[in-house]
Amino acid sequence: MARYIFITGGVVSSLGKGLMAASLAALLQARGYKVRIRKFDPYLNVDPGTMSPYQHGEVYVTDDGAETDLDLGHYERFTGVSARQSDNVTSGRIYRDIITKERRGDYLGATVQVIPHVTNEIKEFAKADTEGLDFVLCEIGGTVGDIESLPFIEAIRQMRNELGREQTVFVHVTLVPYIAAAGELKTKPTQHSVKELTALGVQPDILLCRCEHPLPEGERAKIAAFCNVRKEAVIPALDAKSIYAVPLQYHAEGLDYEVLRAFGITPGVAPDLRRWEDILDRQQNPEGEVTIGVVGKYVGLADAYKSLNEALAHGGFANRVKVNINWIDAELFEKDDSDIAAALEPMHAILVPGGFGERGSEGKIAAVRFARERKVPFFGICLGMQMACIEGARNTAGIEKASSTEFGPTDEPVVGIITEWMTEEGLQTREAGGDLGGTMRLGAYEAKLAGNSHVSGIYGATTISERHRHRYEVNGAYKESLEKGGLIFSGMSPDGLLPEIVERPDHPWFIGVQFHPELKSKPFDPHPLFASFIEAAVEQSRLV
Repeated sequence: MARYIFITGGVVSSLGKGLMAASLAALLQARGYKVRIRKFDPYLNVDPGTMSPYQHGEVYVTDDGAETDLDLGHYERFTGVSARQSDNVTSGRIYRDIITKERRGDYLGATVQVIPHVTNEIKEFAKADTEGLDFVLCEIGGTVGDIESLPFIEAIRQMRNELGREQTVFVHVTLVPYIAAAGELKTKPTQHSVKELTALGVQPDILLCRCEHPLPEGERAKIAAFCNVRKEAVIPALDAKSIYAVPLQYHAEGLDYEVLRAFGITPGVAPDLRRWEDILDRQQNPEGEVTIGVVGKYVGLADAYKSLNEALAHGGFANRVKVNINWIDAELFEKDDSDIAAALEPMHAILVPGGFGERGSEGKIAAVRFARERKVPFFGICLGMQMACIEGARNTAGIEKASSTEFGPTDEPVVGIITEWMTEEGLQTREAGGDLGGTMRLGAYEAKLAGNSHVSGIYGATTISERHRHRYEVNGAYKESLEKGGLIFSGMSPDGLLPEIVERPDHPWFIGVQFHPELKSKPFDPHPLFASFIEAAVEQSRLV
């Protein structure tokens, strides 16, 4: 039977609960345990699919087509365990399911209430699909004291009573702020946070204390005394230079040992942390560096491209180089053509990422043209591939009015909305003017690669599976015209209808993909496209 580790946060948000959960799971994995991580999100959206990246950061997509919180990206990158629909739930989804059952009459006339109906749904979610697991780590989103998270706190309180102490452990992530004027770390916010949590019936077993300065033994003992935990269970968590240093740092502070002790498990042999030591060595001791220009729309918030940022770093690990990312607002290129050369000439490679809407599209097309004409390595992802096709249509295929129906009516829809596509379950359909939420082509789909193509050489295969998240597709009716202009369709859906990959054989490295390869990249297993892209950037750096 799986054991449960419930992770809550206090004092302020953005303390890194997701990173903490991923790091703890990686440490338990390194001890030979099978783990899975789940995220409870208290907001009322059914999923984050329709939320602005500025509100929520990126939307992470799983193989089975779930649009989830970006923390699931951390979970998957750190553990290698593929996330799935059952690993993320929101208040919105829970309430939607309850109302659906109530309207159907499933409650047999009972009054539907937060307790027991909402809390029962939360508990069922936590306990579903746990066969064969040793530990299930459940992160509760938000901060203790938020109204939205109260049903989740109540649900995990009930699970402690139902499963017992030997099956459940509570870890509370909190803040110990440094007051510069006083030159002191202050423990009072942590004391109040734990007081708030215990008032809700949850007594933490372990405290993970985020701090900017080392936590003195006296302050550690003080926190233990006032918060009713063992001193050894007060774990200092100083800011790390890299997220990939966090598992090693937490192990050094004894986090995994204390978690096992809280379960009554005697720790066996030390965890095998060689993969994390190797990752850190590659990151901290690079043999060179490259600069990648990312021409996007949401460049003001790094979390909007979280997985992309990490995948580029992983490509650097594969080539043992440091990857510097220069985030460039695509709209800048729509004002003055001279800005394009000034911004992109210093770059060793150019990447146009995914996105939605017309804003910045002409700037992205201009960046594609620069990369094509100057023979600079180019990588287009999702919308980036579509922009590469429009640029090719306009400038190499003679289709001057080429555009996307996403940007408005056009006589030359090189990119258009797809209303039908095949999945393993059969034909999927959508209406052009239908709901936005959950109506995209989502999740993992196979693609067939041309045997003599650049991408088949990179993958070392002619059949691949990659994750998608988009409403619009490159129009296959323009395939012949684009290929005459030098843009080759080297990857197609198995039925041959949907373009998946384009490339230019006459260019050192020019690839566009309709899917999101960054979602499957891991620090210990970099995605082959990113490893190859950074390798091309290294070659370009030697030419500049």
